Amino acid sequence: MKSGEGKSSFTERTDDSSAMQYFQFYGYLSQQQNMLQDYVRTSTYQKAILSNLTDFTDKVVLDVGAGSGILSFFAVQAGAKKVYAVEASTMAQHAEFLVRENHLSDKIIVMAGKIEEITLPEQVDVIISEPMGYMLYNERMLETYLHAKKWLKPHGRMFPSQGDLHIAPFTDDTLYMEQSSKANFWFQHSFHGVDLSSLRHFATKEYFRQPIVDTFDVRVCMAKSVRHSLDFKSAQEQDLHHIDIPLEFHVLESGSVHGLAFWFDVAFGGSVQTVWLSTAPTEPLTHWYQVRCLLETPIFVKTGQVLKGSVVLLANKR
Repeated sequence: MKSGEGKSSFTERTDDSSAMQYFQFYGYLSQQQNMLQDYVRTSTYQKAILSNLTDFTDKVVLDVGAGSGILSFFAVQAGAKKVYAVEASTMAQHAEFLVRENHLSDKIIVMAGKIEEITLPEQVDVIISEPMGYMLYNERMLETYLHAKKWLKPHGRMFPSQGDLHIAPFTDDTLYMEQSSKANFWFQHSFHGVDLSSLRHFATKEYFRQPIVDTFDVRVCMAKSVRHSLDFKSAQEQDLHHIDIPLEFHVLESGSVHGLAFWFDVAFGGSVQTVWLSTAPTEPLTHWYQVRCLLETPIFVKTGQVLKGSVVLLANKR
């Protein structure tokens, strides 16, 4: 059921066209399959839930951005009395069909809509979700996850309960040269008789501001990572609009720093066991990969030097 008049916090921060593309993307079964087939992701969620049966047995659960409903099914496997599976994309229809075909319509209630706009008939004991994007914060689904706490009982639990973003300087001549050579196209003085070189500065800026989503050998990291932790239970939506992370790296080897590498871990802090899901380069690969941001001008560093700076994550106004 929809609630309230006026604009929701989701509408306030999201362009209609962006929302349409976003929900259209997650409305495809092929995209849901991509996530379900990520064995690390799916099995870790199931393990976290089934390892903490006391948190779910006879409890009311809210599944935020339920997608295919897989987490709702895990909650029922753990003994949940009732699960509200909220999904804003057309995947809600497929989820409802799955629930019906698995004879769980009495336990899982699929609700089509945005968590910012629907009304639940009761407060819940546990919120479950998979709100992590690339670099943890991309997609801004975490804000929706935190918003959902308005339906959580005072001492309720959140799965996941904490997110850690890791940042480390890296060296990678090949990656740096790949991006540079893409921009080199615009260095031409006579392309079919046209001088393109006046655009080379803009082209270089464009290529180097694109984050690279891939995986790498952890040995490219030149220092121990800095960790930025977020407690989902205490954090507020507005905390995610401007995140300033101070950096201090103690360089382990001499060479050129070509940029910063990012990965994340999330913890499921249950009353019986805490289970971690890691996307680190030392762990089995997930569909989140890792992310690297390149510097236009590499920094040469020597072993033992201290490298300082900061990373600012700034949410778009819309």
